[in-house]
Amino acid sequence: MVMINKGENKFYVGDDIKDPLAEITFIENGDNRLVIDHTYVSDELRRQGIAGELVGKVVMRAREKGKKILPLCPYAKSKLEKTPEYHDILENQ
Repeated sequence: MVMINKGENKFYVGDDIKDPLAEITFIENGDNRLVIDHTYVSDELRRQGIAGELVGKVVMRAREKGKKILPLCPYAKSKLEKTPEYHDILENQ
């Protein structure tokens, strides 16, 4: 299991926030929405479930702040739609 760090409007893996091994970025849009706009996992970390863990971190943040998530990133959109326990925070489009 890797350590996931928190940055400004992102969660990431690695020692360098500017050059992470994996990351998910989001924008706080209005009072009740987080927009996930990007997910990236380096080749060396792929197929380990890291992207799913990153989505989970944004889900936890959204729940803590009472916000919904609008996923513009195709991976995040697919993960949120395929995971029933995330449907409560998925913004209807």
